[in-house]
Amino acid sequence: MTGVVVKSTGSWYWVRTESHAQIQCRIRGKFRTKGIKSTNPLTVGDHVDFEMELNTNTGVITNIHDRKNYIVRKSVNLSKQTHIIAANIDLAFLLVTLDNPPTFPPFIDRFLATAEAYGIEAILLFNKMDLNDEKLESKKNELVKIYSDIGYQCIEMAATENMNIEKVKNLMLGKISMFSGHSGVGKSTLINAIDPSLQLKTAAVSSQHKQGQHTTTFAEMFAIPTEPESYIIDTPGIKGFGVVDFEKHEISDYFPEFFARKDQCKFNNCLHVNEPKCAVKQALENGEISTSRYRSYLQLLEGEEENYRTNTYDF
Repeated sequence: MTGVVVKSTGSWYWVRTESHAQIQCRIRGKFRTKGIKSTNPLTVGDHVDFEMELNTNTGVITNIHDRKNYIVRKSVNLSKQTHIIAANIDLAFLLVTLDNPPTFPPFIDRFLATAEAYGIEAILLFNKMDLNDEKLESKKNELVKIYSDIGYQCIEMAATENMNIEKVKNLMLGKISMFSGHSGVGKSTLINAIDPSLQLKTAAVSSQHKQGQHTTTFAEMFAIPTEPESYIIDTPGIKGFGVVDFEKHEISDYFPEFFARKDQCKFNNCLHVNEPKCAVKQALENGEISTSRYRSYLQLLEGEEENYRTNTYDF
């Protein structure tokens, strides 16, 4: 039997069959996917083969199909473990809030670079727009300009007010979409607005630390009753986004505005740091590439983790 993993709790996987039945399955023995060392060999969105166990309602996964893509992050805590967030994704939505909690450019840039690296279209959703004061509105406008000038679609929304929900639903039509972001940015609220029947749990943001509380503990895929059918992958809130296995000479390829100029650099192997006649550095000086994007690039190049003490909206 074949199906799609729709939920994983670490040791058990819920597999949805073509007839929309959900079978609780496990993996027998060691199960490793080629070339990926991660805490989870299987993830939501994986297509698998499984067999039913005798005299039970549970199954055993015997094979994982090749993935068309996946999105992966490295834990920013001491373990530095790699975790595959989801697989076989058509769209990756990153929810961004300017406050309660703040989402800073280094986090956005790491998410976008990872989506570029694995060939996944990414869209930025600027949520809680109804709560912005004049100062936050100005910051939001700067961020929207930076990312829309690069070519990323940016949608301003307010999930609690149903602002631009239909626009997001239309983009998702017939696709598998992943929603990601910090805890508290409104992922569950947005998904409830898209399909109120799901009734996902939501929680208020801590006013003291301006951080969200985890309401989603495991990634899970939900079918949305549209024509054609759409799927949402809801993911747990993530604090930091450590990138995985980026080679130094490849990193600029995952910044579209750098990649577009690399042929104009004097040296083929230009890293856009100290080399003479670098088209990327020239574009930075001309104001065609944002300071925050270049700073994020240098941070990745030097293998630095996101530094929360220096997180800023200084563009």
